[in-house]
Amino acid sequence: MIVGLSVLTFIISLFGVFWVRQQAGTKLIDVPNERSSHTRPTPRGGGVGFVVAFALTSGLWFLLSRNHTVCSPVFWLILLQLIGIGIWDDRFRVPVKTRYLVQLSVAIALIIYFGVFPFPGLENIDGIWTIIPFVLTIIGLTAMINFYNFMDGIDGLVAGVSAVQLGFLAVWFQQPEWWLLVAALLGFLYWNWSPAKIFMGDAGSTFLGCIVMTAFLAYNGDILQHWVALVITFPLTIDAIYTIIRRLIRYENIFKAHRTHLYQRLHQAGWSHAQVTSAYVLLTLILGLLINWFSATGALLGTLIVVASIAIGELYLAFNWNRPKNLSEQRSDK
Repeated sequence: MIVGLSVLTFIISLFGVFWVRQQAGTKLIDVPNERSSHTRPTPRGGGVGFVVAFALTSGLWFLLSRNHTVCSPVFWLILLQLIGIGIWDDRFRVPVKTRYLVQLSVAIALIIYFGVFPFPGLENIDGIWTIIPFVLTIIGLTAMINFYNFMDGIDGLVAGVSAVQLGFLAVWFQQPEWWLLVAALLGFLYWNWSPAKIFMGDAGSTFLGCIVMTAFLAYNGDILQHWVALVITFPLTIDAIYTIIRRLIRYENIFKAHRTHLYQRLHQAGWSHAQVTSAYVLLTLILGLLINWFSATGALLGTLIVVASIAIGELYLAFNWNRPKNLSEQRSDK
């Protein structure tokens, strides 16, 4: 049944994103500016297409499956406000504080519904100390939402990496509903692969960050399994964290828009869009295979590979500092 629904999801997403692109007109156009990596005005908001496709078929899965499913009506009711503020932001640009308040509300609701992320040593605390894992989970969830949004700055990157991550989590956590979202992302990638004909926008990127973290909250298994699986997020999250640390060291305003993520600097140094995105997707796939084959040992090895990849990237940039910026391809901007 999941295979048939996945095919249906792909088809709905493929045509749904096309419809959004046709309806975008002049209201949902990402116009290049001094921080942009793309050179031509391009529609945004394509995330609505794959979100709707996933919502429809996950609803069918909820009705037809006899197994427990994460995607219940309550789950969608909680995420509706995040999707809504993302769509509104793609159209009108919502203040940062307003967006974060909505993200905070969604995080609290998801934690109440699914529970907190398990932290070693904090499993059996009681009383007022239970607030510690609650707050840490809120920070982690809202950070994940924003990290995926930050990383949505080049064609196909977040969609491609998320598809691999969700496929892994579907197997690792035995949550088959994520295969439906993988199929929806593949339908979107048809339009988002370089040169992108449409961008996912905040409605799509924040949704994906939230979904990945929700997979962890919804899993009730061993604590080690949670932490081992967390490594699959590293290609996106470590880039984001590393960039924030670099900016703090340079006394830069981390809340100001920029183009200093590693993936952006690789593109500026001459890498094509397809090369950057393929490298991140391949790295994510390698991590998934290592974790699946060797569990904790694979996660440790994968972490070392991510750190080594960043170091290699910096070395490459150091030796290619004077190369002209690559503006030959159309890009999304974050």
